[in-house]
Amino acid sequence: MMRRTIVAAMLAAGCVGAAAADELSPVEQRIVAEVKAHSPQALALLEQSVLINSGTMNTQGVRAVGKLFRDQFDALGFSTRWIELPPEMKRAGHLVATREGSQGKRLLLLGHLDTVFEPGSAVPMWQRNGDRIRGQGVSDMKGGDVIVIEALRALKQVGALENTSIAVMFTGDEEEAGNPKSVSRGDMVALAKRSDIALSFEGSIIDKDGLATATVGRRATASWELDVKGKPGHSSTVFGANGYGAVYEAARILDAFRREVAEPGLTFNPGLIVGGTELTADDAASRGTAFGKTNVIAAGARIKGDLRYLDYAQRDRAQARMQAIVAQSLPGASATIAFHDSYPPMAVTPGNLKVLEAYSRASRDAGLGPVGAVPAEARGAGDVQFVAPLLDSLDGLGANGNGAHSPDEDLDVGSIERGAIRAALLIYRLTRPTSR
Repeated sequence: MMRRTIVAAMLAAGCVGAAAADELSPVEQRIVAEVKAHSPQALALLEQSVLINSGTMNTQGVRAVGKLFRDQFDALGFSTRWIELPPEMKRAGHLVATREGSQGKRLLLLGHLDTVFEPGSAVPMWQRNGDRIRGQGVSDMKGGDVIVIEALRALKQVGALENTSIAVMFTGDEEEAGNPKSVSRGDMVALAKRSDIALSFEGSIIDKDGLATATVGRRATASWELDVKGKPGHSSTVFGANGYGAVYEAARILDAFRREVAEPGLTFNPGLIVGGTELTADDAASRGTAFGKTNVIAAGARIKGDLRYLDYAQRDRAQARMQAIVAQSLPGASATIAFHDSYPPMAVTPGNLKVLEAYSRASRDAGLGPVGAVPAEARGAGDVQFVAPLLDSLDGLGANGNGAHSPDEDLDVGSIERGAIRAALLIYRLTRPTSR
């Protein structure tokens, strides 16, 4: 249903189809030429950044990548600063680069410096095979960061950054955002309140028909914790005097979730479960241990999972159903469930679709074909969700690759140039005194 709604809206806006492309203006032709001329250096910058391990918890590595990119923004005439986070958050901080002007739309460009690959990872740092590169964070999302820099560099070269308002924020903890998020994302929200449009450069997706896509919506994320108690006793009394125990109760609840809560666009995944006579839990490390014997009824069980939803109404329905299931305890057992919101939803809005239409037109005009929309349920959580409730937003403007977060994460080399051309043209058009 969501995909049909997006496609219908795009058809109405002229985003899908073989509409004839406009010719690029002379300035735009120069922008494209600048991107192409600098492509070898762009790839070299990407390699330099990828060869620095910047797993989220490797704060030194994250800062080193931040310094590398900060030097690029300094050279482009941006005012740059490093935002430190409180030491107890154990996060490196964020890079911010800004320039102030008075013409066109005020833009907020988002990226992140960290990857999921911590020091000691067996995944190759950088391994090129023809037009593909395998490596740590090549597409998620150092490729996107380089696209931002290359797009702005091309605009700088033709004088198109003058009198524009552009803020860039590369976070240092997108893969595992520090808590509380009101602190780790507070500066991002403040920048959004002074902007008109947010563009985020997470990796792009090519759909099954070979069409380039961008992201107009993302599901929210939350976590849940299920604590189950049973009446311990000899196993011979299970189903009888001592009831069913904690493990059977946990199984009942999880199976009922699967059968009774599911609906399109909603997922809920139990990612960790421990159960037995004695339990220990280390929430910070996402670990747990259990002790139990086969002839003793389990006294406790704990399950941790995530919940992903399209909007708050869907969240509320799911949580109400889950609470009701938890309350229907088997004899001799009881349970409680707690929910914790994390990333807000990025709703599919007319404003987001309008930005997508402008991006798709820029792509067509450059001879790169139209850009479609990814269904919200097809994307994970991303930083753009913290600002999307405040302003029109578009994500997925980064590099194209496969296997993000996996040992096989790779990158299509040509997507750096294509992404930089699309982004540069979109930024140019949005920041003109009269947007096209």
